[in-house]
Amino acid sequence: MSWREYGLWRDGLLHALEDGLWLHRFQLNGEPWAHLVSCDRGALLAAGERLGLREEWLQYRPLKHPATRRPVAAWHWDLRGAHLHRALELALPKVPFRSR
Repeated sequence: MSWREYGLWRDGLLHALEDGLWLHRFQLNGEPWAHLVSCDRGALLAAGERLGLREEWLQYRPLKHPATRRPVAAWHWDLRGAHLHRALELALPKVPFRSR
């Protein structure tokens, strides 16, 4: 399964809540990072294998569903450096990153 980037945060969130894989970029202390997020833990583990990530690095963090405001079980990988660059190469579609 491939992951996607979205220009709008809400679109990415909804994709992750529907068991899709959402690549969400951000900056931390001026360094580029991303979260690869989904409610489908199995799909995230498969993606992590493609990216060379270790299973113990997968983090649990529920997402709030925008319609109900209730938490939904979700997981994410923290990506930076070589793992981030590889994830960006494989992401569909490619969306230009705009830092705030």
